[in-house]
Amino acid sequence: MDVYEKALQCHERWGGKWEVKSKTKVENADDLSVAYTPGVAQPCLEIKKDAENAYKYTLKHNLVAVVSDGSAVLGLGNIGALAAMPVMEGKCILFKEFAGVDAVPVVLDTQDVDEVVRTVKNIAPSFGGINLEDISAPRCFEIERRLKEELDIPVMHDDQHGTAIVVLAAVINSLKVVGKKADEITCVINGMGAAGTSIANLLMTYGVKKMICCDRDGILNDKNAVLPHHRELVKKTGSGGRSGTLADALKGADLFVGVSVAGCVTPEMVSSMNNGIIFAMANPKPEIMPDVAKAAGAAVVGTGRSDFPNQINNVLAFPGVFRGAFDSKAKKITEGMKLAAAEAIASLISAEELSADNVIPSPFDKRVAAVVAGAVQDKAVEENVVR
Repeated sequence: MDVYEKALQCHERWGGKWEVKSKTKVENADDLSVAYTPGVAQPCLEIKKDAENAYKYTLKHNLVAVVSDGSAVLGLGNIGALAAMPVMEGKCILFKEFAGVDAVPVVLDTQDVDEVVRTVKNIAPSFGGINLEDISAPRCFEIERRLKEELDIPVMHDDQHGTAIVVLAAVINSLKVVGKKADEITCVINGMGAAGTSIANLLMTYGVKKMICCDRDGILNDKNAVLPHHRELVKKTGSGGRSGTLADALKGADLFVGVSVAGCVTPEMVSSMNNGIIFAMANPKPEIMPDVAKAAGAAVVGTGRSDFPNQINNVLAFPGVFRGAFDSKAKKITEGMKLAAAEAIASLISAEELSADNVIPSPFDKRVAAVVAGAVQDKAVEENVVR
């Protein structure tokens, strides 16, 4: 039985991976009068006096909505809201298991940007944070931007920022392995969708100065950058007058980050790099297999897979990020908080443990969520974005 058959059998047996569990028993009239009417009127009145009291008297302080429209689910594409439900349930249990954050799956039967924004805004009073999930680019950029502007609770599109945080953590440690600095390297990213765009932006915020962004037409430039986020990347990276293929971009480059398609990187491309660091994260088959990349001269290789070293897995980031945001009562998730999360993840690999095959902690390292949460909480307080 392969993993897909096993998963199908388990999902049928579970009948869903998520359930509601009461914190209090209701076994007699007194219990009922306290948990519900008439006693429940008092916390209602306190919240009416001051909306901040909702964080004291309800589960808002620890509750995330995992919101998707089903337009970009895993590698399955636009499968719709209902078919996305198993993934959103899975995300909810990861929040709970890794960071003690309660989460509710919310799938929306619309892919209209205005309707998604309006619906999330209307349900937001119930939640302390919004985790956007599996929403296609470029729509995801506008949806996240508008919700961040219009809500006073943390909003994060994990496909963008969770991925970027973990990639940056791996890059920080990989640069130590090869003895290079962020502001000295040339980075090439292939696949400028939601994740690729966020990775590029966070790496540049961290200090990478030479960035080459590639998509299906090769290096993004003034002529082939049609989408707004592509044009913005061309402006930021100064690649407007540059052209060429992915192979051209990789010549002499120090770092490759792939969030694109299987097999697009050849051994010859790796050999043309400068003692290259490779993060090939296309799933289930990466841009180049790790053993092939290593044989071609790559110094460090990571993928999104669990059967090779250096797995880039978002679960290293999003549970701790929201835990830290909730613990600090943050109103938003900032670039500084994301940088702090990445540096916290990287810090868990000691100098003695650091090697080409060990640049990122395991997703099951129980220290991760707490360390990330602490770093995010401290940064939120430092930046004064708390309630």
